[in-house]
Amino acid sequence: MQTILRSRTCRRRGNPPVCGAGQPSAPDAAGTTSTIGVATLAPAFGQALPSLTDVRTEYSHEVNAELLYELCAALVREGLGTAETWKKCGGNTLAFAQHAMMGGIGAERGDLIQRNVEYHLEVSDQLVRAGSDAVLESGQLVVTVECGGSGYLKIGSAIDALEAEAEGLGAAFYWALTFALYRVMRIYNHDDALMYEERMRDYAAEDDEENRGQYEFPEVEKALPECIQKTLKRECPDWRRRDRDLLRRFRNGKFSSWFERLRRLQRFSRLPLKQSRDYIEAGYYDEPPLPALLVTFKENDAITACFDEEGQYMMEGTAEPAVCVVFSPRKPDEVRHALRVVERFIALNCELFQLVEAIQEWEKCHAGASVDRGEPSLRAA
Repeated sequence: MQTILRSRTCRRRGNPPVCGAGQPSAPDAAGTTSTIGVATLAPAFGQALPSLTDVRTEYSHEVNAELLYELCAALVREGLGTAETWKKCGGNTLAFAQHAMMGGIGAERGDLIQRNVEYHLEVSDQLVRAGSDAVLESGQLVVTVECGGSGYLKIGSAIDALEAEAEGLGAAFYWALTFALYRVMRIYNHDDALMYEERMRDYAAEDDEENRGQYEFPEVEKALPECIQKTLKRECPDWRRRDRDLLRRFRNGKFSSWFERLRRLQRFSRLPLKQSRDYIEAGYYDEPPLPALLVTFKENDAITACFDEEGQYMMEGTAEPAVCVVFSPRKPDEVRHALRVVERFIALNCELFQLVEAIQEWEKCHAGASVDRGEPSLRAA
């Protein structure tokens, strides 16, 4: 414990008076008289009453604070967070936990993700369900990652370049990328646009005949590259194997860096890391997770138009988190599992957006087209 009193010299000839001969201390900004200049009747000694000037006058109580302290200790044992981190967070346990997890991502990877997509990592003892908080079981916390703004990949020129290398190579690359991402995150691509168009046609068919002329249909399928149109409804049962063989044959060619990123994405997507789906499915969320990536083929194509229309309403309901893991900070295995799920998600996103930026740079050099969409709905700032 730090010593509160400072030692001071005592006069030999008796004790000083209670009130000095000078003017009384001036009130401070709050209107109360400062304790400076006030002395005790007895000489100073180890148990003398201290001044109240530096003593805190209010305290706050945090529900389940002990769980957060245990989580902070668990993160330190896993090598995340230091005494310096604790100082930066001002001793706030929640800030420390989130900062430690984000610190584990690394500055370089954090900058990459921040440039491309808007994610929010949170640690809580409650799970938001349909606008209300649901308390977890005793001794449990939840770590979530939510998407607030999607990334953007315009892949049409890249597919054309791959098709120029070999027929079917561009389509094989597109489908392999799509299936890998589907396993881990929600993306918005031609499938979503086709479903949106189908809904619009259903609405028009059910509407009054005089109002049907007001509907505009994006005609998504006509906007797709020819190689993608050919593969929308495949009848050959061996098409997956043929695509794998085609990708393997050209993996060391002109676009080897793209294929390497794709292989890493596929490996990350196959890692069997279980999330807390039972909590999500029982949560009565209005919407699935917001799309982390918009995949289009050309600037302002039909897919972009559908996304911008649907994006106007995506924020109106309560969307599921992109990542949700419920765990007990008192169980090291559960803490490590939660960290592995977050790490896998971050690692996959880093591979994804390195691929996105590589395609964008290639397009700038070879296609001469800008990749900036302006400010579409849900686009990360």
